[in-house]
Amino acid sequence: MYTTSLGYLPFEPNAAHLFFQLVSRRYERGSLLLTSNRAVGEWGHVFSDAVVATAILDRLLHHSHVITIRGDSFRLKEKRRSGLIKTAALAVENLQSNNDKGVNSSCR
Repeated sequence: MYTTSLGYLPFEPNAAHLFFQLVSRRYERGSLLLTSNRAVGEWGHVFSDAVVATAILDRLLHHSHVITIRGDSFRLKEKRRSGLIKTAALAVENLQSNNDKGVNSSCR
């Protein structure tokens, strides 16, 4: 099995073509496990070429099981739990509270 994560950084054109060759050679011969922080609709930007992205997705999605995970990452949840970062709701509440007091939020 081959494992990789896609989307964190865009592929250079040569790298995108090499990745296509890898996917093509593994197609219907072996497993691939891919993770990405990008939706498949954004893969044209990831590979810097919509045609290459479409060809890769055609092969990947043919026999695939797509699992979509929504929500905060475990790292982000742990940081919130430990108090290192505020939740979005708490940050908005603080901003509204400061605005009610006449504090200009753009001056902070």
